[in-house]
Amino acid sequence: MIEYPVVRSGLMDCAKVESFIVGWLRQMVASAHSDGLLFGLSGGIDSAVVAALCKKAVGDSALALIMPCESHPIDFEHAVLTAEAFDVKRHFVELTGTYRTMVAEMTRSGMKDPPRMASANLKPRLRMAALYFFANGMNYMVTGTGNRSEWYVGYSTKFGDGGVDVQPIIGLLKSEVVELAGHLGVPREIIEKPPTAGLWQGQTDEAEMGFTYEQLDRYISTRQAEPAVKERIDRMHRASRHKYMLPPTPFSPETGLPGVIPEGD
Repeated sequence: MIEYPVVRSGLMDCAKVESFIVGWLRQMVASAHSDGLLFGLSGGIDSAVVAALCKKAVGDSALALIMPCESHPIDFEHAVLTAEAFDVKRHFVELTGTYRTMVAEMTRSGMKDPPRMASANLKPRLRMAALYFFANGMNYMVTGTGNRSEWYVGYSTKFGDGGVDVQPIIGLLKSEVVELAGHLGVPREIIEKPPTAGLWQGQTDEAEMGFTYEQLDRYISTRQAEPAVKERIDRMHRASRHKYMLPPTPFSPETGLPGVIPEGD
């Protein structure tokens, strides 16, 4: 994980963190021989912060995709507001029809009553596919919007919003993302809106997780939490480890099956 120049015992040095991440993004683009940075703009605070940082890092070579998928109209409005606030180029990709067609086809093919989460997780996976369609065509890097709090409890979709090339704010707690957002000039209505992954109407992060970001951040920082909250966070942390590991592969010296990472020359 990236080591950020952050003072966790007090207020974050936002100017230093901004400069560090912007420089890091430029290094990533250069080392990958990429032509720019591409990200999904959801209308939430995390993607707004990433938009501002990408714009500062690569200027007009930053591109936002706004990808409604049965989304609330206010999220679309806030995504456009963010793009305008930071003068970020954007494309619109309407995924609602594709999503409904896929769910209907898979239901017709045998999954008669899919769990809500199975259908909900299809949305970020469709967005991932759209991002890489543009990224491959433009030689851009797909830039993630996940933060440290979400990462700790696995609050992301495997091969969905977790499927990216770089994760610039993955070392920042949610509270630190909010702090950085204020420093960068993210519109106030975006900073103050309840965090949501937009998985279904009325869904919010905190209601789905079963605890608040304040409780989660405090536990990550101090290991202090009420017993029920601690137990739930620890359980989610253990259960989500697979999301951040390479897929398991068989390895046996006796049969000659190699390990997952080949030896160098």
